[in-house]
Amino acid sequence: MAYNTIKRSFFTLGIVLLFSLFSIASEQEHAQANKKVEKGEVDVNKAIFDHIGDNHDWHLWDITHADGTIHPVTIPLPIILINTKPFSITTFMSSEFHHGHSPVTRGKYTYVMHEQKIYYANPDGSLQYDEKGSIISAKPIDISITKNVSTLFLAALLMILIFTSCAKAYTRRPGIAPKGLQGFMEPIILFVKDDIVIPNIGDKKHAKFLPYLLTVFFFIWILNMIGLIPFFPGSANVTGNIAVTFVLALFTLIITNVNGNKDYWKHIFAMPGLPLWLLPIMIVVELIGVIAKPFALMIRLFANITAGHIVVLSLVSLIFVFQTLAIAPVSVAFVLFMDVLELFVAALQAYIFTMLSALFIGLAVQEHHH
Repeated sequence: MAYNTIKRSFFTLGIVLLFSLFSIASEQEHAQANKKVEKGEVDVNKAIFDHIGDNHDWHLWDITHADGTIHPVTIPLPIILINTKPFSITTFMSSEFHHGHSPVTRGKYTYVMHEQKIYYANPDGSLQYDEKGSIISAKPIDISITKNVSTLFLAALLMILIFTSCAKAYTRRPGIAPKGLQGFMEPIILFVKDDIVIPNIGDKKHAKFLPYLLTVFFFIWILNMIGLIPFFPGSANVTGNIAVTFVLALFTLIITNVNGNKDYWKHIFAMPGLPLWLLPIMIVVELIGVIAKPFALMIRLFANITAGHIVVLSLVSLIFVFQTLAIAPVSVAFVLFMDVLELFVAALQAYIFTMLSALFIGLAVQEHHH
């Protein structure tokens, strides 16, 4: 038993170390795409923010040619643009932009990609600038399938496959001890149910909200784990995108307030025992609190995941900042430590978001006995 435990521990450590080395290699190739060849310098800030930002393609690696030019190898993703004057929808693959170097013309419109944003351009492909150098060209409504969006679809597909497989296992082997994937998932599901949902919402009302909270927990956890994989189809900073965390927090806000009982709303608009002259002030304070709770959920998840990615990439970038391989052992050691820590943070942030969502819902549906 002890031997198997040690063997599994070393295997896990090896996988994490392998991911760290892949991460360093992929970041080196990505940073070379931003290299100033004549000076041998690397734009570390651009490399980091390109990684944590969203993209219209999936970067795999770079090929450096003999003449010093660098050709990025990417997987193109669909571009979907909505034009309003007149209304029309334009679709093409992101590869037609040639990594932002070429305009794309469709009908009466010419499009240019600049820093992963798509603008309307002049017929010659140029953009319009004001006297301060800021772009004033209009932008179409961009609903493209970006790297983050495709990762969302991937996480949803994985959840469907995992839970469908577990459901079929319960149907095929009713009353038999779970094994395999079913045996791995059951303790986690019971943990979310028995240690998060029921203590915060209550035994009588938890069943109504359990599907949502289970979905949120596994969705965030899977996205966080995919984000730690440094190569395709990983590396997307999805839960570090504030638009994603905003939508998740919005779901919690809607579910909490739609299911709020009369005691919940009475506490907001007619707090018992409160002097009448203080009531208008407290109504404003309570309404701010209704928005502040999901806002805190949004910022907490976004900030923690983004900070983790930035720290790991900053440690990798030490090699390029000091421009020596002598710093590599220190960088690898710290990256390995941070990757192990990020494995814990990936589950912790899913737990915190689910627990606070259950707490807010529980406060809205619980019955008060005066």
